[in-house]
Amino acid sequence: MLGRSSVIARNFSQSMVRYSGHGGVPGENLPFSLANKYRITAVFTIACVLGFGSPFLIVRHQLLKK
Repeated sequence: MLGRSSVIARNFSQSMVRYSGHGGVPGENLPFSLANKYRITAVFTIACVLGFGSPFLIVRHQLLKK
C-alpha cells in the first residue's frame, strides 16, 4: 500500500513539473528583474554591505551608548 502511494505521488509531481509554466528560463521565478546588470549589482552590493556590516554597527552603538 505504501509503495503504490509513493508511485502515485511521484507521477503526480513529475506531471506537475512537466506541465507547469515555470522553469527553463533562468531568473523567470525571481521577485526582481535581471535585465539591468548595473542595478542588480548595486542592489546586491548594498544588501551584502548592510547584511554584513549591521551587526558590527549595532555592537559599536551599544558599546558607545552611555
